[in-house]
Amino acid sequence: MTAPSGYPSDLSDERRQLIEPVLTAWRAERRGRGLDIGRPPEHDLRPLMNAILYVDRTGVPWRYLPHDFPPWPTTYHYVACWQEDGIFTQLTGLLRHLVRAAEGRDGEPSACVLDSQTIKTSANVHLADQGTDAGKRIIGRKRHLACDTLGLLLTVLVTAASVSDTAAGVTLLSRISAVHSRVAKAWVDAGYRTTAIKHGARLGIDVHPVQRPPGVKGFTIIPRRWTIERSIGWLMHHLRLARDYERHPHRSEAMIHLAMIDLMTRRLTGEATPNWRGT
Repeated sequence: MTAPSGYPSDLSDERRQLIEPVLTAWRAERRGRGLDIGRPPEHDLRPLMNAILYVDRTGVPWRYLPHDFPPWPTTYHYVACWQEDGIFTQLTGLLRHLVRAAEGRDGEPSACVLDSQTIKTSANVHLADQGTDAGKRIIGRKRHLACDTLGLLLTVLVTAASVSDTAAGVTLLSRISAVHSRVAKAWVDAGYRTTAIKHGARLGIDVHPVQRPPGVKGFTIIPRRWTIERSIGWLMHHLRLARDYERHPHRSEAMIHLAMIDLMTRRLTGEATPNWRGT
């Protein structure tokens, strides 16, 4: 097996053991369907995942991958295949279940928190995939996230920044209801209007807007909502998410799943997440 490249973003043996069975099963299933006919795969799964995590953590373009990783076209090919086959979503669900169990929680959540983050885009993002968030005066995309009460990702939707929280919230609630049948409560901010609240009621989810305390200015911790705000902060340790660099929105969603996969594997193994503060 190829030796680890030695970067701080690399998988440790313990983190590899958490995710590699899913990747190995994916590779075996593809060969079983005759999709990988020919010579055996040239690259092991561990260095491929290390290369992907390196991009997600450092924010470098794919073409700038160091040469001790697999070639960037091969690495990006695996990103595309894993995203299209739902592997990142599968890993997120598996790891979330393990983290919740380790925290003494039921594997499936009964409540969630919804929020969004507007982010600027890079020059390679097509104008048709961008929009203007009039409230924040940002041209770019918007990440709509749903997390459990521990701040662990349930689902994500990336849209143009012009898409309202209410419109995206309807989609998020539908996804949550379809996959997480125990969820009966969702906390949101004031940006989620009646349409989302009524849609949640039809799905059996009580959508409860949490308002800022009256008269309070500047930063303040808001009950329930702080959970997902903290999650967004966790994700921003991954410099690929500091701006939306992905040409396609579904690739943006994949990079968010990757960041959460990185965070949850470290949480399960007790490994620190180094950041610019050195903590």
